[in-house]
Amino acid sequence: MPETPEQQLEGFVAIFSPTMGKLIRECRSVMRKRFPTANELVYDNYNFFVIGYCTTERPSDSVVSLAANSKGLGLHFYHGATLSDPHGILQGSGNQNRFVRLDGIPALSRPEVQELLDAAEAQADPPFVTKGRGKLIIRSISEKQRPR
Repeated sequence: MPETPEQQLEGFVAIFSPTMGKLIRECRSVMRKRFPTANELVYDNYNFFVIGYCTTERPSDSVVSLAANSKGLGLHFYHGATLSDPHGILQGSGNQNRFVRLDGIPALSRPEVQELLDAAEAQADPPFVTKGRGKLIIRSISEKQRPR
C-alpha cells in the first residue's frame, strides 16, 4: 500500500538529526495553527527540505515556507523583498525571497516575526480562504540530496 502524504513527510523529516527533526515538527505545528487553511506543498530537493504554505495548490501562491538543510531551519517569505522590515531581521538579497533563521521554536513567537507573518498574509494574492483545512501535497522528491 502506498504511503500517505503524512507518512512521506515524516520519512523526509526522519532523515535529519533528532534535534533538527524535532524543530521541523514543532515549527510545522505552529505554522499549521497559524495558517490552518493553507495548502502545505512539500519539496524534498537536492539542497533543502521545504514545506510551503500556499493559498492555492500553485507554488507561485506560496506565502511563507519552512526550509531545512543540515545547517539549520529558516522561515522564508516568498515575497519578502516587498515586506516592510522595520526591525531589520530579514536576510537575503535576491529579487524576491527573504528569510529569518529559526534557532528554536520561540523564534516563531517573536513579535517582529509575527509582524512579518501578518504582513505576508495581508499581501497574499489570492488570500487564504477563511474556512476549511488545507491539504498536504508532496510536490517533488529528488533522488540525489545533500546530507541532511
